[in-house]
Formats: sequence, C-alpha cells, structure tokens
Amino acid sequence: MQQIKLASILTAPIVSEKSSNVADKSNQFVFKVAKTATKLQIKNAVELMFGVKVETVRVLNVKGKVKRFGRSLGKRSDWKKAYVKLQSGQNIELATA
Repeated sequence: MQQIKLASILTAPIVSEKSSNVADKSNQFVFKVAKTATKLQIKNAVELMFGVKVETVRVLNVKGKVKRFGRSLGKRSDWKKAYVKLQSGQNIELATA
C-alpha cells in the first residue's frame, strides 16, 4: 500500500535546458510532483523508483499562467516542482527510465 502511494507522488521528470545544466553541474534532477507531496515523501519515492540515495530535496510551487482563450480569460493549474540532489556517485538515466 505504501509503495503505491509513493509511486503516485512523482508525476513526470522535467527535461529542459535548465534541468540538464543542473543535472550536469550539481547532480540534481527535476521532477513534477503531486501538489500535496512533502519533501520526505518525494525523497522516498525517488529512492524507491530509481534505486538511488537522495541527499537533499528542494521544492517550489509553480503558479499557473493566466491565458486568453478568445474573449475569455482562463488559468492554467498550479503545480509543484522538486529539485532532487543525489549523493555523489549516484545517477539517474532519464532517457532510459
């Protein structure tokens, strides 16, 4: 039961130019996570899914943008992003994961 909850914490890895630079320079990986996730849950989920040791987790809430759809205004959903730093010697291959 606990493993099923942890598996639903991580939504998707974020692959962008900024996240690739962070991964190369400081061994950090960026994930889109559930809005209700805590740092400890994110750490346990990454360790369970990828079999690596996590050193630190930094979390930030991303506000949804206001967009125009014709005459009306709409708003994208807010979401949560996590920067996960791995211990030295650990690595995640997102291309194969």
